Amino acid sequence: MTLTVRATILQTPEPGRLEVKEDQLISVDDHGQIVTVAPFDTANDRSPDVVLPANSVLLPGLIDTHVHAPQWPQLGTGLDLPLDQWLFEYTFPMEARFADLGFARNVWRDMVPTLLGAGTTTAVYYGSIHEPATVALAEACIEHGQRAFVGRVAMDHPEGTPEWYRDPDASSAIDATLRSVQAIEALSGAETLVRPILTPRFIPACTDALLTGIGELAEATGTLVQTHCSENDWEHNYVLDRFGVSDTHALEQFGLVNDHTVLAHGVFLGIDDRQTLIGRGAGVAHCPLSNAYFGDAVFPARQSIEMGLRVGLGTDIAGGPDHSILHNCAQAVNSSRVLQDGVDPSLARDDRGRPDSRIDVTTAFWMATVGGAELLGLPVGLIEVGRAFDAIVIDLESIRWPHIDDWDRTFEKVIRRASDAAIQQVWVDGRDVTPLG
Repeated sequence: MTLTVRATILQTPEPGRLEVKEDQLISVDDHGQIVTVAPFDTANDRSPDVVLPANSVLLPGLIDTHVHAPQWPQLGTGLDLPLDQWLFEYTFPMEARFADLGFARNVWRDMVPTLLGAGTTTAVYYGSIHEPATVALAEACIEHGQRAFVGRVAMDHPEGTPEWYRDPDASSAIDATLRSVQAIEALSGAETLVRPILTPRFIPACTDALLTGIGELAEATGTLVQTHCSENDWEHNYVLDRFGVSDTHALEQFGLVNDHTVLAHGVFLGIDDRQTLIGRGAGVAHCPLSNAYFGDAVFPARQSIEMGLRVGLGTDIAGGPDHSILHNCAQAVNSSRVLQDGVDPSLARDDRGRPDSRIDVTTAFWMATVGGAELLGLPVGLIEVGRAFDAIVIDLESIRWPHIDDWDRTFEKVIRRASDAAIQQVWVDGRDVTPLG
């Protein structure tokens, strides 16, 4: 059944540019694909299925390129600790609980609708090491209608993981990963919404044998890969000490840097690293709020985008304590200003920061939509013909002063001020998936 929506569209086709299309009629076919976007004609002989109120706007659905799903119950806790200590004291004990399938399903029932309600139409998930819990996460995404990549975490290093939460060995981890890929691909409805993704946690948690095996699995199956890369001083330096090369080049040697590989954080990527990723078609899930707690520095988003690196936006739940991608857009802008202006008042102004680092809200939103779509190779991120209709409705009632705010000011306020409550309706693949309640 074809869907028609009458709305004003706000979107960012390229970094730094807001596109406003007032009073448009969007038509969507039975497969959830947009077939027309054109100014509404009052002479049209058919009334639209949905007419947005005058104080609402339509935006492309938001893409979260980095979510640790099992960390949902610990959101907002332990963020005063260094990353390695936080993992062992908070995160690994929490993730180990997902051996209980009933517990896992309860968490997924809460998390997936909440993220949809926040406008996250696509999420890239790390699961736990447990196959049943990981497959159940994919099932929850299908049930609630969220587009997703779901990966069983592989981790076997005896020094980088606790004895009570790790794969027994590389062979077992590779076998379990392959089974989870096959199980997710076999789910009814997965072909249109949910895909598996290979997920070696990060180099400190994986032996050489496991990294080699996951790389071979990626080549054999064509499945996308996600992992962490140069997240902070500790992780970046660990890889240099272990391999004598950067995270990027170590992962590349294991066959894990491929087209649409998602590398979380990338704070300490050098120019050579970024050029390697560009050549491979890989990219970065930029997690600005999480990096403020664990990154030890600011990811140079503007420089990376201008170089041609694929960059999406991520919450890094629960290293980032806010599940809203819109709020993380605002944080991306804030972080870029900190990088440009610097933070040490004892230094002269010209020595304090990195010039030409600032981004604006349109570039941040581009990362959260088009940038994420390009990173993942998905036909979403814009409301235009040929793309899937993933979209959200924002109520401007408590955000906009209609006689004062033009569209540029309104869009900035949406990014900085819109709460989950302002998101009135959510579509994925042309289907209304707005959570109830």
